[in-house]
Amino acid sequence: MNKAIFYHAGCPVCLSAEQQVVEALDKNRLEIDIVHLGEDKTKISAAEKAGIKSVPALLLNGSVFHINFGASLDDVKGVV
Repeated sequence: MNKAIFYHAGCPVCLSAEQQVVEALDKNRLEIDIVHLGEDKTKISAAEKAGIKSVPALLLNGSVFHINFGASLDDVKGVV
């Protein structure tokens, strides 16, 4: 089964995108994971390796789709 990972940080932009994007995905064709990087910062490294630069973003079968600019990963990490 193909895989989709939706990355977000819990901000209003991210939550709105999550609701719209995840609802539109075909759950019969995709295994869907939702990763809240604000709550689980241990997954930031894997997100960066996959090519995620900002959230919200969707990783779909290895391709990254940056949906809207809510926060950079540096913002999520707390880097100033």
